[in-house]
Amino acid sequence: MRPLLGAGLLAGSALVAVAQPAHADEYTDLLDILRVKGSLTQGEYSVLTAKHRRHLQQDASERSEGRPARLADARTADRSSNLRTTATRTAHGHGTMADPDVTPVFLDARDAADRAAASAQSAHDSMLAAQAAIHDPTIVRTDKYVPGKGVTFHAGEVAINLSGFVNGFYTYDNAYGRYVGGGTSAGAGGSKFDASAVRNGYLPAALITKITTTQNGIDMAAVFGMYPGMDNSKTGALNANSGGSPLALGTPGIDFRQVYMTFGNKKLGTFKIGRDLGIFGSDAILSDATLITLGSIGGNSAPGNTSLGRIGVGYLYADWIPQISYQSPVMHGVQLTGGILQPLDEYNFAGTNDNGTGTQALSAQSSYHSSPMVQGKVTYDFTAGDIKARLWAGFLLQRQQRLYSSVITEQEKKSATVEAGEVGAKLSYKGFEGVAYYYRASGLGTTGLFFDGVTPSGHKRNSEGYYVQATYSFDKRFRVSGSYGVSNLYQAPGEIDSILVRRNESEVGALFYKWTDWLQLVAEYSHTESISHSNNRGKDNSASGGAVLFF
Repeated sequence: MRPLLGAGLLAGSALVAVAQPAHADEYTDLLDILRVKGSLTQGEYSVLTAKHRRHLQQDASERSEGRPARLADARTADRSSNLRTTATRTAHGHGTMADPDVTPVFLDARDAADRAAASAQSAHDSMLAAQAAIHDPTIVRTDKYVPGKGVTFHAGEVAINLSGFVNGFYTYDNAYGRYVGGGTSAGAGGSKFDASAVRNGYLPAALITKITTTQNGIDMAAVFGMYPGMDNSKTGALNANSGGSPLALGTPGIDFRQVYMTFGNKKLGTFKIGRDLGIFGSDAILSDATLITLGSIGGNSAPGNTSLGRIGVGYLYADWIPQISYQSPVMHGVQLTGGILQPLDEYNFAGTNDNGTGTQALSAQSSYHSSPMVQGKVTYDFTAGDIKARLWAGFLLQRQQRLYSSVITEQEKKSATVEAGEVGAKLSYKGFEGVAYYYRASGLGTTGLFFDGVTPSGHKRNSEGYYVQATYSFDKRFRVSGSYGVSNLYQAPGEIDSILVRRNESEVGALFYKWTDWLQLVAEYSHTESISHSNNRGKDNSASGGAVLFF
């Protein structure tokens, strides 16, 4: 209350300091000062001003009736004297005089100041109560919503974030060609056909729950990510990523691909334990524009949970792998990430080949692992004016033991150490964004990790691939993207030409229109071709249109 009363006292003190003879407009000056200081409301100001004007009219009327000017001037001077005296007494806490013309002004002003002070105290008390409620575990509150960042609830020291996306596309595909073992083209199946589908894109849908808190200076989080598809699932070697089953009474699959925890802080770095996206190849996927489209569809007659995007036509799938990993703090734009991951089996994805003397597996397999897979990468982020860039390099190591095939047995204890490296760059300048990526591996295979990476006799096959991509945003809503990518799988010494895939490649063009903060409309065309070592070819051309909703 004291600061607000001080406003009225300051006004009174200012009037006391006036040395010249008082005039009738001192009332108006006082009222103006009190209103500016907030001691009078607009209504109170209007009432007191009207009353003051009536007094002035009364004085003018007395003069016009011939009454002595001295009497009117004396009355005015007396009011001004009372006004100054009242201001002085109020300033020193001695109350007010009983003059009927002056006293109401100061009483009303003081009452207004008291009410304002009480209101300010009430607001202060409310602020303290709100601050206390932030840490009250019995009260749930929400953060201001940011599009694409999900909805965050706070219960005391715990934050719960819900985010996700939903997509759907109509896709028409024209496929033709001859069989290619391990080919990504829909035409690599060896027949010509047209197919229509209503399906998911490279991503299925997702509902992601993240629970975070800080205890003893350590930031902790638990993440659960469910990724359901819209099409019917069909049990297969690749689980929810196997081809679908478009039959009545079918049900879709749920890919619960994320279950992990993190703990650490900006000074110590962050540890991760659980199932999440692998480290090797992760930046290649997350920079890929087909992430929210389809890219290479990989088959359209019985669609599964997802399409291929650029998997096998520019990079290998990083996959969602159980891991214990560590991410360092960012130091001058540089960050290190590394970890041990669940070792994956060597897999004969391409199937078999009839060489004239009977069928033979195209690749060796392994399911014995005495040591973990190791992955790591380094990233460097920097900004120079309007240019923003990220550079990265990564590696993968795993030993495949007790390989077996139709040619060798586990008892022979043949093994192969798989090695892989990658480099990439992502650069943006105003509306333009460009990506370039390259990988090379020995024994890692193509498309999926450890798919067809070792020959039936136990020798490693080399592989490499790359993709380039350009995206341009005309404004905040409309953008266009185009990309080209290749994945090559080479024969090992001593191998003869076979139907095993030698090269997968694709071109993709897409248009994006951001209708709202949540909703994007997408139109896309892609061409994919697979070529075997025996020069078999499978091709397909697909056109798709649909929408993606992020929340």
